Amino acid sequence: MDLVLSIFPIILLIFLMIKKNAMPSYHALPLIAALVFLIQLLYFQSNFIELSAYVGAGIINAATPITVIFGAIFFNRMMEETGCTNNIRHWLSNINPNPVAQLMIIGWAFAFMIEGASGFGTPAAIAAPILMGLGFSPFKVAVFALVMNSVPVSFGAVGTPTWFGMKPLMTAPYDINMEQVIEIGQKTALIHFVAGFIIPIIALRFIVSNKQIKENIGFIYISILSCTIPYVILAQFNEEFPSLVAGAIGLGISVFVANKGWGLSKEGQENKTSPLAFNIVLKALFPLIMLMAILILTRIKQLPFKDMLNDNTPIWGFSINGLFDFQLSQALIFNFNNLFGTNISESYKFLYVPAFIPFVVTVWASLLFFRTNMKRSFHVYIGTLFQTFKPLIALIGALIMVKLMMAGGDKSMVKVIGREFAELTKDNWIYFASYLGAIGSFFSGSNTVSNLTFGTIQYEIAQQTGLNPTTVLAAQSVGGAMGNMVCINNIVAVCSVLNVKNQEGAIIKKTIIPMLLYGIITAIFAYLFLT
Repeated sequence: MDLVLSIFPIILLIFLMIKKNAMPSYHALPLIAALVFLIQLLYFQSNFIELSAYVGAGIINAATPITVIFGAIFFNRMMEETGCTNNIRHWLSNINPNPVAQLMIIGWAFAFMIEGASGFGTPAAIAAPILMGLGFSPFKVAVFALVMNSVPVSFGAVGTPTWFGMKPLMTAPYDINMEQVIEIGQKTALIHFVAGFIIPIIALRFIVSNKQIKENIGFIYISILSCTIPYVILAQFNEEFPSLVAGAIGLGISVFVANKGWGLSKEGQENKTSPLAFNIVLKALFPLIMLMAILILTRIKQLPFKDMLNDNTPIWGFSINGLFDFQLSQALIFNFNNLFGTNISESYKFLYVPAFIPFVVTVWASLLFFRTNMKRSFHVYIGTLFQTFKPLIALIGALIMVKLMMAGGDKSMVKVIGREFAELTKDNWIYFASYLGAIGSFFSGSNTVSNLTFGTIQYEIAQQTGLNPTTVLAAQSVGGAMGNMVCINNIVAVCSVLNVKNQEGAIIKKTIIPMLLYGIITAIFAYLFLT
């Protein structure tokens, strides 16, 4: 019964969002959050005050994705208003007007690099609107972007899912060492490398025809391998830079090869126009260059900026008895401690979350750079606010649901699902390990959180069944990446940025197929080559 009641809200949520006359996410998610609250209270007999604290934590936690969404929409509206999008579209068309080339350059290589720099859903937030601006269907772009943003995710945000996600295992009683973390990264990269031969093709199939894929298969695999080969090489000795550096290499090679027309059909050549002057192209790319530069500079831990933006030294605070203790840090981290008198806390990193920096800062600088008048700037602000209202409701519902399902420590609903699935599969666990990782990111929207939540369970299962722990943990990490395809938070985010309305359920129907296939690839490769 524990398993049935733990998994029932997820099944009901999916049903509500994919049925005929589907319920929009901003209705379905708060409804399911309320259901989970009641199940926790009445069946699991959780403490009412503690559950209320988790609701508060979910509301605070929603600030991270909603401000990223706000920043991305703000940035994309600025790009449209200043004419940058039109000029970039023109420039890309003259590199090569072939739609497959454009999809691979922006949706694969460029997004690969952005994931390596930032994570937080920024690849889809930045790349998807550019593709929509090139004339691709917003719905198809949403599906394409979600599927593509999987291979680089395990080393996204400068390797955070690997070096930070595995951190609980580096303490007693597990005590894995850094060499084993590197080994996990090596195996993770190999599995993603194999999946890279198939997953991008499936993603393309959602947006172009089989005929177009066959005619351009040479370029497609040049673009894929230009990212995944350096990705695997870097993962042999480093857990931070495989996605970031490999994405940059792949982007450079993809643009060069597309410009030469290697491996591409002549499709779209009739759409070529006179090339733009270099200074116009550079001016149009200025906001993107600035955005990427800030992301990279603030994410590399060898530079001082990351520590500066994460400095939690308190500078001011106050308490509201019975509600929370508030503390503001030097890096403008808003800490809400002891929610409702419990030991539950939540925070929002105003400067580090990729919202104000780099999106809002870049928009302000760009509006000044392009000398945009006050009326047009105000139009950008207001349009962004209206577009983020419904996603805010959906994300509050989603994150309250997530917090409630993760409440209870080892007895939480999420861990009940994980343990019961492991008990059912036993010695065959290697075939299912990645799907537990996917469940983690389905709930949280984060490969890192999935690894933090399920890494210790995966390790214990490996020990009990005699499987290689680093292989099982690599499958976990890959699962956390592939789960991004079906994660409600990510789907709501990309739909919001593209202004796609009430299509979340339809998108899940599409993305669940490559997600399941990814798990099969992981299981086969892990069993044959890594156990």
